[in-house]
Amino acid sequence: MKRSFLFAGQGAQCVGMGKELFHMFPESRDIFERADKALGFSLSRLCFEGPMEELTLTRNCQPAVLAASIAAFEAFKAVGKQKGIDLRLDSGDFSAAGLSLGEYSALAAAGAMEFEDAVNLVRLRGIYMEEEAARKPGGMLSIIGLDLPAVRELCSRTGVEIANLNCPGQIVVSGGIEAIEAAKPAAETLGAKRALVLEVSGAFHSSFMLGASEKLAAVLDKVQLKSPLMEVISNVTASAESTPEEIRQNLIKQVASSVLWEESMRSLLQAGVSDFVEFGPGKILKGLMRRIAPEVKVSVTEKPEDIIGYFGA
Repeated sequence: MKRSFLFAGQGAQCVGMGKELFHMFPESRDIFERADKALGFSLSRLCFEGPMEELTLTRNCQPAVLAASIAAFEAFKAVGKQKGIDLRLDSGDFSAAGLSLGEYSALAAAGAMEFEDAVNLVRLRGIYMEEEAARKPGGMLSIIGLDLPAVRELCSRTGVEIANLNCPGQIVVSGGIEAIEAAKPAAETLGAKRALVLEVSGAFHSSFMLGASEKLAAVLDKVQLKSPLMEVISNVTASAESTPEEIRQNLIKQVASSVLWEESMRSLLQAGVSDFVEFGPGKILKGLMRRIAPEVKVSVTEKPEDIIGYFGA
């Protein structure tokens, strides 16, 4: 059976995430302690106690979700081993994908980058995105019920850009404040069931983030990357990335490019993946898969009982 590991993105965060895993599994505790040491402040306390306003800041949210995701992944591997199931990631039976910042989690899980490098990279990624958002104010709009040609028409009318192709009937666009304000009624005119302005600080995954991409390139150039043990699907290409240089270039492009999530999931399905496991807080990726391929099983790993139950209590 082919399995794929899915890693949550920004927006999945919640106060208390990872706390039960921290107390139940030494492997999860180790991840949070390593994150605290790498960043020089108590990310674990922010995850466990909040406040939500501080946790939601992009510079905090990104390393927090990554740490919670990898803490769950390490607990998952440990429980599997206890049950006599050694998850050999290089066996060809495993793959991974992550939504936006979740791609860093996927690469860390696959051994393509060290955990400390990943958590520092997404911290800087968040800072650079905040800086660009302050310099070029913008926002994001989630559009429900329009197909891709209609959204492209919306983009040509209002100047917004496609940010996330999440699942059938759900596309997110980014743009300047005035463009987003114009896009909301225009989307409804084109037949959207709903157009919801997202509570984000900027026009992420658009040309508004090119400055962040350039800053990130300088940092990524100094980070050692390795070929992943399992296939990791790139947000930018919706196909597997294998060489360190390919990974580096995709991560540079990713912050200012569309996230091809639906296409990524279809790529995994076509490769024969029949079992998906979501790592990180919440069930957002499970919900997206329900719209992409409702017959497919997606297990979550938020709590210890989720992980233990996956392998059979």
